[in-house]
Amino acid sequence: MKALGSSIYQRLVIIVPYAWLLLFFLAPFLIVFRISLSTKALSVPPYDPSFAWTDSFSDWWDKLQTMSFDNYIWLAGDPLYMNAYIESLQIAGISTLLTLIIAYPIAYGMAQAPRTIRPTLLMLVILPFWTSFLIRVYSWMSILSTTGLLNQLLMALGIIHEPLVILNTNTAVYIGMVYSYLPFMVLPLYSALEKMDGTLIEAAQDLGCTPIGAFWRVTFPLSLPGVIAGCMLVFIPAVGEFVIPDLLGGSQTLMIGKVLWTEFYSNTDWPLASAVATILLLVLVIPIVFFQHFQAKADEKGR
Repeated sequence: MKALGSSIYQRLVIIVPYAWLLLFFLAPFLIVFRISLSTKALSVPPYDPSFAWTDSFSDWWDKLQTMSFDNYIWLAGDPLYMNAYIESLQIAGISTLLTLIIAYPIAYGMAQAPRTIRPTLLMLVILPFWTSFLIRVYSWMSILSTTGLLNQLLMALGIIHEPLVILNTNTAVYIGMVYSYLPFMVLPLYSALEKMDGTLIEAAQDLGCTPIGAFWRVTFPLSLPGVIAGCMLVFIPAVGEFVIPDLLGGSQTLMIGKVLWTEFYSNTDWPLASAVATILLLVLVIPIVFFQHFQAKADEKGR
């Protein structure tokens, strides 16, 4: 009976995450993909579905043989969408790199701090989440404007003599991205660094390694799981970000999140917007697969 109970428990442990992915990932993806194969129509909802849930199996088979990918062909032929994808990946990549550069010293300092104050430091990292994301982005609009706090401070210190134009530029987008996603990078880095055995650094220095050399040969390699996890947590949502580029970026900031919003709500072209979302999801699967591959290799080395 114990063996049977243990077997059932193990199966449930495996089934639950797969059921979660099926319900909240695969099912929505199939719905969006189905809409992407439809045609735009003046109706509610604003598309004519190519596949109906009430169709029989034979109807589905017949429609599959004549399935049209016109929306995807349109995306491939229009440089606007390709430029939006490229710029989204570029902004997300640079934002992730900047976030990593800023977050690593913070996480390292937290991991080296006395254990008694680590919970307080963690709370300070999580503290921005207690305020609405939208309010925090709006606050950056007032800070970065030509009459905002940053320009007034720089002019008062005599560093500049006329206001800097930061708002409505890619620089403002990078600032908003780094600020908003910094906790997502700090927390996994801290988790990896906090578990590291400090005697390894002492051993490396006893063997003649300099502090910088010990960091690059011991600390950083051991923190790689946290680095990769943090980069994934920042890069993936940053690619599809809409609020930050819309409020802080200018008209020249073209990210795929803004394109999606325009197609859904301004143009009411749900099939084309669904095709954009489907391609975006497939693009984001690549770093997820890479992360899983890295984790599998790390587990093999651990064994």
